[in-house]
Amino acid sequence: MGSATLDAEETVRSLIDRWAEADPEGVYLIAPEPEVSVTSAELRDACLLVGTRLAQLGLQRDDKAAVLLDNGLWTTYLFLGTQYAGRVVVPLNAVAGIDALQYVLEHSDSKVLFVSEHYREKFPELIAGATARIPVITVSEDTGPRWMEAQSGTQAGAVLPEPTAQDASLLVYTSGTTGKPKGVLLSHRNVVAGGNNTALAHDLSAGDRALCVLPLYHINAQMVTVMGPLVSRGSVVMPHRFSVGQFWGLIARYRCTWFSVVPTIISYLLERAERDGFQLGAGPGLEQLRFGRSASAPLAPEMHRAFEQRFGVPMVETMGLTETAAQILSNPMPPAPPRYGSPGRPCGNEAKIVGKTGHDLPDGEVGELMIRGSNVMLGYYKNPEATQAALERDGWLHTGDLAYRDADGSYFIVGRLKEIIIKGGENIAPREIDEVLYQHPAVLEAAGFPVPDPHYGQEVFACVALKPGASCTGEELAAFCRQRLGDYKTPKRVWVVDSLPKGPSGKIQRLKLPDLVGLTAPSDKRVGTNKA
Repeated sequence: MGSATLDAEETVRSLIDRWAEADPEGVYLIAPEPEVSVTSAELRDACLLVGTRLAQLGLQRDDKAAVLLDNGLWTTYLFLGTQYAGRVVVPLNAVAGIDALQYVLEHSDSKVLFVSEHYREKFPELIAGATARIPVITVSEDTGPRWMEAQSGTQAGAVLPEPTAQDASLLVYTSGTTGKPKGVLLSHRNVVAGGNNTALAHDLSAGDRALCVLPLYHINAQMVTVMGPLVSRGSVVMPHRFSVGQFWGLIARYRCTWFSVVPTIISYLLERAERDGFQLGAGPGLEQLRFGRSASAPLAPEMHRAFEQRFGVPMVETMGLTETAAQILSNPMPPAPPRYGSPGRPCGNEAKIVGKTGHDLPDGEVGELMIRGSNVMLGYYKNPEATQAALERDGWLHTGDLAYRDADGSYFIVGRLKEIIIKGGENIAPREIDEVLYQHPAVLEAAGFPVPDPHYGQEVFACVALKPGASCTGEELAAFCRQRLGDYKTPKRVWVVDSLPKGPSGKIQRLKLPDLVGLTAPSDKRVGTNKA
């Protein structure tokens, strides 16, 4: 893995200022829809403009500014500019639903809401409630707010509070699959470390250009494809959203050297390629593509191999959490061979596996994965009980993930503490079920899950979505599992559904599956995490 050295007191603002002075004409951001390229100097000017407007709106140091937008030019300006100005940005999850949006907007104590015309029309109830309390400003992702030109001459004289590394800069809410969403409060030090860990893991340099197709309200896009290039002095291409039909064309047109996706996107790309008979090979605009990066959910080995064989692009599996500003583990970069089924080794932080009493476990034994480093969150906003449960006094974070480390130092995730299936006293990792189902040629998506059972304590079930045009029954899939897993681990029933519920990053939300098929979900009160 590469190396990146940053001062411990670095902030989002100091990074932006540094590159604006050192390389003012260097391109940082490309927004394809308005076809705009933004230099380092222009990025700083835009951040100053955002900071000036926040001050005019009355926002003081550490006040919160909420953003409800799709990806784009001004989404990036608001995301970075709010932090640059010493305020805290609160990206709102556009697919969370009205109840979650209302809760987050109120719980976060946001003092202003920036919203696109599209979401203003889609969530009139949210806007009406917000307008009664705080300013609501309509913003175009491409052209910005209406006050852009009117204020464009004032940014040079803006006097903004200088944030420190320990100041809060970002408040991201987890998906809240078991109760109300929790607000993960990250400092400038956390955010810079998140970008630095990405640069460290993937040998990023000034010559690298990322394609960002994941939503900017999710920690993966925020830390990996925005902060990663900012730390490494690279650049990022940011379309409004992912499109399977435009994906490879964007990489070729803008000569991207890497991209970050989730397993769901990988499955879509594979399904489209198989349907169209598409076989990617090196060509104009693609010869510079170094690697793809998968995160936010475990990548099934079968899917991992299929992607590399179909497209000839190395896929680097990684793992990150919202609570750790994304990246915590990564596989080595090519030409080193990947460890299929593993998100890799620690990069930029410490990791360990502990038993139920908190003692370190030897290689090969399954326990809870814990993380410590400058990327670990300040805590959960206005939730000291959850913070105390998640963070040890010596800085170690409980991830809630069950894992083991092999003799080579690679970590393997076997499940979540709250998702593990305990059948008759035996632990069964849902991922075991997933990976077998993904081997079936008809399966597009798959997830095993536990359901309470009066005899065994819990029983194994599973849901799958089939590839377009494929035909297969749940009984056939259960028989397929039985040949590979044996009777005990085979799902009692496999449901074939149209699609599996997913979070904003595309991660399958396993705990929602019992409700989807009319069963009772297992209860669990442990602190959870949001994979990135």
